[in-house]
Order: sequence, then C-alpha cells, then structure tokens
Amino acid sequence: MPDRSITVGIICGGPSPEASVSRLSAGRISPPLEKNYQKVVTLELDKMLPANLALHQVDVVFPVAHGPMGEDGCLQGLLEIMGIPYVGSTVLGSACALDKVATKRILQAASIPMAKDCIVSRGDPLNRSVSQCIEALGEKVIIKPFAQGSGIGIQFAKGEKELEERLRSGFEKDEQLLVETFIHGREVTAGVLELDSPQVLPTTEIITPDNAWYDYTHRYTPGLSEHIIPARISDYQKKRVQEIALQAHQLLRCRDISRSDFMVPENGEPIFAEINNLPGMTPTSLFPDGARHAGIEFEELICRLIDNAMLRKEEPFNGNDYWPIPELNVSSQ
Repeated sequence: MPDRSITVGIICGGPSPEASVSRLSAGRISPPLEKNYQKVVTLELDKMLPANLALHQVDVVFPVAHGPMGEDGCLQGLLEIMGIPYVGSTVLGSACALDKVATKRILQAASIPMAKDCIVSRGDPLNRSVSQCIEALGEKVIIKPFAQGSGIGIQFAKGEKELEERLRSGFEKDEQLLVETFIHGREVTAGVLELDSPQVLPTTEIITPDNAWYDYTHRYTPGLSEHIIPARISDYQKKRVQEIALQAHQLLRCRDISRSDFMVPENGEPIFAEINNLPGMTPTSLFPDGARHAGIEFEELICRLIDNAMLRKEEPFNGNDYWPIPELNVSSQ
C-alpha cells in the first residue's frame, strides 16, 4: 500500500496569465487529496514558496501552476534542488513542451505532420515579415506567442492588412511570434497517462457554439464547450492522433501526464498543434474527461499520480553512485 500519512503540497498561482485558472485546478484536486492523505496544503508560486515548502514539510507536490514559471521548468528545477518529488514532467520536458517553437523543431525531426510556420521578430521590418509570411504560408494564418497556454494571445489574420495589424498588436506583448498556416478541421485532443506504463486516453473532439474559436472564455466557462468522446473522425485518424500523442510525449521527455492538440481535416493526416505538459484539472478541463472515459475516475487519477510521484522519492539521484571521477592532484599556487 502507498504511504498516505504524508503532506501533499498543491502549487498554483504565480505570475502567469493563467494564474486564476490554476487556482481553479487547485480547488478541484484539493478535496480528493484531503480525503486520502494526512495533510494537504495549497501554496502560491511566489518568492515565499521555498520557505513554505520547508515550513509545512511537504513530502510531495502536485503542481497545477500553468504557463511561465510553473510549467516551463522553473518550478520543477526548484523542486529538484529541494529534493521534493512532484507530479508531471521534469525540467527538460517542461521547458521543451511549453515553448511552441522548441516543440515543433523537435517533432519535425521525427516527421510528425504540422502546419508550416514562420518566426517573426519585433526588430525586423514589419512589411518584410508580412510579405514573407504571406508568401510562405498563404493568406490565412494563425499567430501564437511562443510560451503561453489556454489560447492566450492567439490571433487570426487573413491578408496582408490584417496580418500587419495582428503582428503589430502581438509585438506589444512579445519579442517574437510564431505564425502558422491556418488548418481547417475538427479540434481534437488526446492525453497520455503514465502510471504503470504509458496509456493513451481516448480521442476527444471539442465543440463550441457557432464554431467559435476555443479561446480562454470557451475553455473555462461551463456550457461554452462540449467534449465528444470518441472524436467524430475516422478510425485511421483516431489511431494516428493517439500514436502521435504518445510519440510527442516521449520525444519531448514529458512524464506522468500530457495532452496533445490536433486539427483534423476531413480527410488525411491529423495535424499536430501543440502539447500541454501539465493539463488543467478544472471542471471543464479535457484531460480528466479522457481519463474518465478510459475507466479512471477523478479521485483515482489524482491519488495515483501522487502515489506514483512518491515512488521517485525512494530513488534520489546520488552523484557518488554515478560515473567515477578520477582524483585530481591540484595543489594551490
């Protein structure tokens, strides 16, 4: 039996635009954890976090701090230094997965189908960037920040005038932007859950009223999106979505959980869009729905992830047991 006489720390908030959503995730996972573990504390991702982790003698962490600082390896690095096991991807996996461009370049090497893209920079002449994007990607494009989730900062443009306006707006917030060819199709996602072994969850199709963009409001407002499981795509496309989701999870060094998003055209290959290495756990989140349809209820999901993370505490890294280092005879000068 796993040791449940432990202190579990839930970490949320932080400087990310997704801080309020992360607190929704924290509020949802807290009751099942309180039911099953001796002590549960919810902590903010701020400069007092190291002291609070030590004060409460936290044994294991369930991070739900989405976006920069919480999902990009920064929080994970702190926990590694403090020797506290945690749910989710390591520093490397987190850093690669949150950066959309790093994700694409890694997966392109494995020939995973993705939309054509251009990287544009604030310091480049705007008219030249617009022309290059239109020439390379076509008239209709989607513009994305490098490292934001939940649809934050996503813009659409058709034609040179709109693209120039959207880039100008985007450069007010970010130094560089990712511009991609717009792909028509169904929005589909599939999660990967690693417990005893990696398991790909069922495909989920996302429906919004009037085919609206699945933006921040639609993601987190109850009733403004519908999850259809399994997705209404061909059996071949379902299989490919799941294959690519697992491949992306492994190539990006994700751990425990991830969720990959796709645009699936009427016919042909699913187009990989991005990966979420720390999926949300809010009442409208996609990952828990996929797990439930795979036969894993929410309480079991949360507790098994904690128990799995606790196993890593039993095998801490010990540099003395690693590659032997020759003795150096260094005398002081």
